[in-house]
Amino acid sequence: MPLVHMKDLLNHAYEHGYAVGAFDVVSLEFVEGVMAAAERSRAPVILSLAESHLEHYDFELLMSGVEAAARRSAVPVALHFDRGANLEAAVRAIRLGCNGVMVDASQSTFSDNLTHTKTVVEMAHACGVPVEGDLGYIPDAEDMDAQRRPATLPYTTVAEAKGFVERTGVDFLVVSIQAEQICPNGKAKLDIQRLRSINQALGIPLAIHCRTRLDDDQFRRLIVHGVAKINYFTALAEAANAAIRARAKSSPGAGYLDLVQDVGAAISAEAERCMRVWGAAGRAAEVLACCRPWAFVEHLIIHNVMGISEKEVTAMMIEGQQTLSTIPGVRSVITGKAMRERAQYRYCWRVRFAAPEVINSYHEHPDYVAFTNRRFRPVADREISIDYAMEGL
Repeated sequence: MPLVHMKDLLNHAYEHGYAVGAFDVVSLEFVEGVMAAAERSRAPVILSLAESHLEHYDFELLMSGVEAAARRSAVPVALHFDRGANLEAAVRAIRLGCNGVMVDASQSTFSDNLTHTKTVVEMAHACGVPVEGDLGYIPDAEDMDAQRRPATLPYTTVAEAKGFVERTGVDFLVVSIQAEQICPNGKAKLDIQRLRSINQALGIPLAIHCRTRLDDDQFRRLIVHGVAKINYFTALAEAANAAIRARAKSSPGAGYLDLVQDVGAAISAEAERCMRVWGAAGRAAEVLACCRPWAFVEHLIIHNVMGISEKEVTAMMIEGQQTLSTIPGVRSVITGKAMRERAQYRYCWRVRFAAPEVINSYHEHPDYVAFTNRRFRPVADREISIDYAMEGL
């Protein structure tokens, strides 16, 4: 089960001087292509789902496929939710299986970014999930001049990076060290000295969002100075587009399945190229040896009731499912009744936690406390509660 803790994964990359690709996936072709590349090159990998892409697919359905691909993989995988809109989006992402999150407040004021990020960190860390902060900068239309070149862009400064990390407690940080994030002609300009200073001040894995073409030497220089996570999508999408266009040109009138026939291979080739350039290839075994497996917890309760009818029991269980399933770190709540009426215990609850850390935060959550004190404990009889760490698939 090589779904591993994302913090362990990136700390290993940071300490050993390579970078892990966080490849945004938008379909099963992307998932299959990236995972095939990771398997061939024996590289750790991060499958990333970005808030900005959610209009193009059903998040819950794709996450099911992404998590299944990670759990059956032979190489270490982490699942990341990228650029979430708010705290609620991060809570949902963890519930659906992500074990790394980032809520993007980088275009807010520094103070607002700090406040929003700290709130996410407090929630996610209580679920055992690491958080990526963002002091990067992505230009929009208002930042562009008449020639469609970006105006002067703000860099991440050492002082703000240090203050941000200390006050929020983020585990990784996206930084802006590119003079031109959008560069129609030629390659992007990088402020490596700034990156070096930030890395020396922080000592945590750094990340970049790669939206422009960088050559192999530029990538290596980034990695030498602390970049351990490279968020990558644009070039994968371009490879997919090129494969579809080539098929359409060679086979006029081709149907959908024929048009997308080469998409997975094209994505896989580009992802593998990156894994090798970034130094992740061949690292799978050593990463698996030092990373904690990411395993969920089953919180099981069996009990009887006293003083209420069967109808009232059903209503209490429905309310409990609705209330408890919204607590951060809870992946699902299922209730059941014994098939034999004379069973020693008539009722059961199965609450799935994202990670062991949720055990404490769940029992301390005000919604849990209110529900159990008001609805459950007054009627529960001979209650037995056990937490199980689950292994295997």
